[in-house]
Amino acid sequence: MAEIQAPSAKKRYALVGTGGRAMFFYTAIAKDYSDTSCMVAFCDTNQTRMNYANSKLESLGHGTVPTYLASDFDKMIKETKPNEVIVTTIDRTHNIYIVRALELGCNVITEKPMTIDAPRCIQIFDAVERTGNKVRVTFNYRYAPHNTKVFEVLRSGAIGKVTSVHFEWLLNTSHGADYFRRWHRDKRNSGGLMVHKSTHHFDLVNFWLQTRPETVYAQGDLKFYGRENAESRGETNFYTRANGSDVAKTDPFALHLEDYPQLKAMYLDAEHEDAYHRDQSVFDDGISIEDTINLLVRYQNGAVMTYSLTAYAPWEGFRVNFNGTGGRLELEVVENSYVNSGGDQADEGSADEISLVLKPLFKKPQIIDIDPGTGAHGGGDAVLLKDLFGEPVSDEFMRAASHVDGALSILTGIAANKSINTGQAVRVKDILPIL
Repeated sequence: MAEIQAPSAKKRYALVGTGGRAMFFYTAIAKDYSDTSCMVAFCDTNQTRMNYANSKLESLGHGTVPTYLASDFDKMIKETKPNEVIVTTIDRTHNIYIVRALELGCNVITEKPMTIDAPRCIQIFDAVERTGNKVRVTFNYRYAPHNTKVFEVLRSGAIGKVTSVHFEWLLNTSHGADYFRRWHRDKRNSGGLMVHKSTHHFDLVNFWLQTRPETVYAQGDLKFYGRENAESRGETNFYTRANGSDVAKTDPFALHLEDYPQLKAMYLDAEHEDAYHRDQSVFDDGISIEDTINLLVRYQNGAVMTYSLTAYAPWEGFRVNFNGTGGRLELEVVENSYVNSGGDQADEGSADEISLVLKPLFKKPQIIDIDPGTGAHGGGDAVLLKDLFGEPVSDEFMRAASHVDGALSILTGIAANKSINTGQAVRVKDILPIL
């Protein structure tokens, strides 16, 4: 395979962490933004996954790029001279590559969450201040047409001053279960669903209300997944991972990697290098994240949010209701079910049904029309990619997210984790005084 030589006029991107989410970025550059952008290197702990990423690039006509093991990250930057580094590693290592890329003169695009705790967050803030380079956090949900429309309606004053928010998010037994099969199941890697998944939701509320979290009280438990919960429901047959297990053949929660060519190539065929199993049982021991979580959050502007996350629901999507001094705004979104990187990414997380209703005081309710988005995450992915890699345009909705936005979104989750552990309400400024 011939390695591509990137023209100097194009913006140059290196990517570290070639797992499932990485494909979202490098295939977009190869397919849709090859006139202005190009990949110049991959970096990972696993050579098999990097080889697969190169095969995807080659199939899209981009040409392969040099590959570097994680220990050679500095060497990669020196030899390939990227303008920006895309970070899509496991969450607990984001800070390592963000900080080093900034120090080596690159700007950074990082998958959410930016990082998983306050000390790592401080490292990133220090590096941004020290180097003057920039960090973008890819909050694709901001760009979904229905979420942008909520921002627009609230900003118009249609319901007056927002006083309270009720936000219920449901992950189903396909997508929700997937967090309990893979590395996310260990809170040391992901910060739990409050940091990894709910960072989307907490960022949306910060974005919609243009405010910051002040205090957080939370309760959370592992009530459905995990061996002990399965035993309490009478289950007696268990397995550690689906591959090679007869028990897994009759388990509707099992993920059979051999049935998904993409997952097989990236994970099953790569196990000999790092012993990472992508198909662990959701009813096994060793799960340290919660699947049932409730929060009460007060914001600096005085609004209060009640938030609920259930990771084993029969349908996927969310309901969010805003109460204000002039009325109420109600949004309900039903999303398609999916397994990360299990198939066509265009279908992953796309919205099936959307309802947005404005209910002013003393007036008839109004159904608000929304331009349908296409593709993943309710149509947000395509708009985000254009913002990242296309020609820069002004955005009246202020959807581009910096390291400050990245920190504010995870601080709600970090505070929630602390509250779950202590049983006490937590002040966000006590966690990260720098903000």
